[in-house]
Amino acid sequence: MPEPVVDFQGVSKSYPIYDSPGDRLKELVSFNRVTRHRDFWALHDVTFQIHRGETFCIVGENGSGKSTLLQIVAGILAPTSGSAQVRGRVAALLELGSGFNPEFSGRDNVYLNAAILGLSSAEIDRRYPGIEAFAEIGDFIDQPVKTYSSGMAVRLAFAVAIHVDPEILLVDEALAVGDIYFRQRCMRKVHELRQRGVTILFVSHAIGDVKAIGDRTMWLEKGRMRDLGVTDQVVAKYLGAMTEKDAAYLELKKRVPRERSGGKASIAAEVIDTIPNVDHRHGDGRGEVIGIAITDQFGQPVALLDPQTRVVVRISARAKEEIDMPIVGFMMRNHLGMDFAGTNSAREGHELPPMAPGDIVTVDFHVDLPELYPSSFSFSPALADGTLHHYQMCDWIDNAITLQMGHSEAQIYGYMHLPCKVEINARLRQVKQEPNVA
Repeated sequence: MPEPVVDFQGVSKSYPIYDSPGDRLKELVSFNRVTRHRDFWALHDVTFQIHRGETFCIVGENGSGKSTLLQIVAGILAPTSGSAQVRGRVAALLELGSGFNPEFSGRDNVYLNAAILGLSSAEIDRRYPGIEAFAEIGDFIDQPVKTYSSGMAVRLAFAVAIHVDPEILLVDEALAVGDIYFRQRCMRKVHELRQRGVTILFVSHAIGDVKAIGDRTMWLEKGRMRDLGVTDQVVAKYLGAMTEKDAAYLELKKRVPRERSGGKASIAAEVIDTIPNVDHRHGDGRGEVIGIAITDQFGQPVALLDPQTRVVVRISARAKEEIDMPIVGFMMRNHLGMDFAGTNSAREGHELPPMAPGDIVTVDFHVDLPELYPSSFSFSPALADGTLHHYQMCDWIDNAITLQMGHSEAQIYGYMHLPCKVEINARLRQVKQEPNVA
C-alpha cells in the first residue's frame, strides 16, 4: 500500500491557560520555574492516516479539536507530542481571511499566498484571471482586504486555494458564511477536485455535505477520537449522540400528566414485526421499533416506488418502559445517504396516547410520491418520547428498508419535478384593496 499523505501517530496538543495576564509574565521571569498555568489539551493521542485521493471528513461539536487538527496538518501549529507527517502541497481554507494581510489589496494577497505555496510569478500570472473570475468580487480585488465582508474574504480565499494545484486541500467550515450560489459553486469544485485525485480534509457542521463527499469520517469529542470509519456509519452515531445530548439538556420537567389505560398492554390491531435491514440503531432503549413495511393503499407490499402514486409507510413500535409522549416517524434518504424527506406523527398533528411497558402502536403514513429521479431510497423508522421540538430518542434504525424509484414518463430535471401549472401570456389576478375606514 502506498504511504499515506497525512500520517498522525499519537498526536496531542496542549495550550497553557493563565488566570490573568500577570501570571504569564510572572512565570516568564520566575527564577524558580514556578508554573502559573494549567494545560488545556485540545487533542489527546489522535492516530489516523489519510491516503492520496481520499476525501476525509471530521465532525464534532465546537471545541472538539477539529480546527486545531487542521492547523497541525497545515503546518501552522506543531503537536505537543506525537508525530504528524504531511506529504504534498497543502492549500488551506481555514479561518476567515487567514493568510491574508488586511492592509494589502486582494490582488496583492493572491500573489503573496500563491508565492508562499511555491508558485513562481509567471505561474501566478497565468492563474490570476481564473482566480479573479471564480472569486467574483469585482473592483474590490484592488481594495484592501480589511474592507471586505466575510463572504467576500472567503470567496477570494477559496478561489486561491483551488487554483494553486493543491495536492491536499483543507476546508474548515469557512463555506458556511457564503451565500447559496457561491456554496453550490464551491461544492461542485470540491467534487471536481475529488475526481482529479486531490486529497481533501473537510470539516463542517453541514452533515449533508459530509455525507455527500466523505469517503471516511472521523468523530472528535473533547479532543479524542470517538470514532473513525465509513461516513454513513460514523455520522449516524454522531447524530444519535447529539440527539441524546439535546434531549438530556432539554429535559421535559413540566410534562402535563395524561391518563394511561390501565390493566393489560395495549396491542395494535395490526402489527408489523419484520425489519428487513439494520445498518445502525441507537436510542435510550425505553422503546423499540419492531417492524416497518411499505405497502400500497390496499396493504399489499410494494417492490417498486412508482412516481405519482400513494404508498403507506407502516411502522410498529413497542414500549419497554413508560413513554409519556410517544412520537413515531421516519426519514427517507436518497442513494447518496442524504436525508431527503421525513415526517412523524407529531409533525402531522397526531398526538399518540401514552405507552406503558408492553404497549404496541402501529402508525400508517399515507405518502403521495412526487415525480422523483429514478434511484434507490431508504426509510429509517424511529420512536421518540417528547414534543416535536424537545424529545428523547428511544429507538432509531438506519436504512431499515430500501426500494427503487421507478422511471417517470417524462424527464426529471434535478432531483424531483414540482407540480406546476403553465399559462401563456396570462394576466395575474389583482386583489382588490378595500379602503381603510377611519
